[in-house]
Amino acid sequence: MKLNLSEMKLMEIIWDKEPVRSGELVRLSEQKLGWKKSTMYTVLKHLTEKSAANNSEGVVTALVKRNEQMNAQSENILERSFNGSLPLFLTAFFNDKKLSPAEAKELKELIDRYTEANDDI
Repeated sequence: MKLNLSEMKLMEIIWDKEPVRSGELVRLSEQKLGWKKSTMYTVLKHLTEKSAANNSEGVVTALVKRNEQMNAQSENILERSFNGSLPLFLTAFFNDKKLSPAEAKELKELIDRYTEANDDI
């Protein structure tokens, strides 16, 4: 599911607070995002039309899980910007950056975990 930046910002609040009453969501979006009531309801309408959120009887819940949406967005960025190449993405990301030993260790452990799970490598 493709969500724009405004939709993702509102979804972050929904994920953190669900189930949340729509009036509370108005207050939170004003406090955290500086949005007016009409802006929040417009973005919420888009989310419900995309089946990302549900607004039933004034209670808002997410219909998509945060980790599923993050995975989809990450894959979309990887495909769109780096032709699906994780090494190209990492090269661009680490350009002129140094990793701490702890960060390097954590990344190595992640690679090992996912490499072991894939018999094709």
